[in-house]
Amino acid sequence: MNDAKCSLKQVIQPITPHLWFNKEAKEAAEFYCSVFPDSKISSTTTLHNTPSGDCDVVSFTVAGHPFMAISAGPLFNFNPSISFFVNFDPSREKNAREKIDEVWNKLSEGGSELMPLDKYPFSERYGWIQDKYGVSWQLILTNPDGEPRPAIVPSLMFVGNNCGKAEEAREFYLSIFRNAKPGALFRYGPGQEPNKEGTVMFTDFMLENTWFAAMDSALEHQFNFNEAISLMVCCETQEEIDYYWGKLSAVPEAEQCGWLKDKYGLSWQISPVALDEMMIKGTPEQRDRVTQAFLKMKKFNIAELQKAFQGK
Repeated sequence: MNDAKCSLKQVIQPITPHLWFNKEAKEAAEFYCSVFPDSKISSTTTLHNTPSGDCDVVSFTVAGHPFMAISAGPLFNFNPSISFFVNFDPSREKNAREKIDEVWNKLSEGGSELMPLDKYPFSERYGWIQDKYGVSWQLILTNPDGEPRPAIVPSLMFVGNNCGKAEEAREFYLSIFRNAKPGALFRYGPGQEPNKEGTVMFTDFMLENTWFAAMDSALEHQFNFNEAISLMVCCETQEEIDYYWGKLSAVPEAEQCGWLKDKYGLSWQISPVALDEMMIKGTPEQRDRVTQAFLKMKKFNIAELQKAFQGK
């Protein structure tokens, strides 16, 4: 582990999936909170005078996992390159099998089935569904004998030019984040064409107390990673922001308002914890000043945001 990595303060915030909606952020958050237990909306804020007009920003938890959502116009469409595993563990939930069917039925309303809810070699009950907003969920009855995983696990699918890079990406992310560890790794074997033998059928790994899954898929897919779902890393200090920005950003033209794209095209937001506090606790005038300040930034500058908040 390098010295720069060791010298940074430990990030305690989990990495938060951020969902970009046209206008439905509030509605979708309420829907997910009605579908999944242990879910609630934490805060709602409106950003004014942005390039997309007035934007609702919603913080919420789904089955205990933090999410954020924004209504910022029809710029991006959700696709299955990022989906969310939902683990129904019989050792944690007495009626796990009934629960998986109940959640599947709710997500199916207005949605589309990607893989039917059925028995598969890897699970007694599994299905992949795209809900009415386009967000993808993989519901699985987990094996209670395995190492426990949280209820929600974001999953990355490496397709097209990215296919075959899931293991490389896993090692790349594990090298960047300080509190990180690998999990399982299963490879495709012979006779599983078009997938190449030795590439990743399934892997998982933990970054900052947040578990992720990843897989390669050589099937023909008309999608790839985009900004509809990004991963938000909340930082305490400017040093942390500078570190993650330097390690992850690989597409200069994608840098804007704390957003970047890595070398796989995955979108990240490197955001200061202080910004959340300003937007939640500030007056409307303070929030507007901060919004206008960060709209001009690529990488966030905490000192400049604080000046805007204070009206300096």
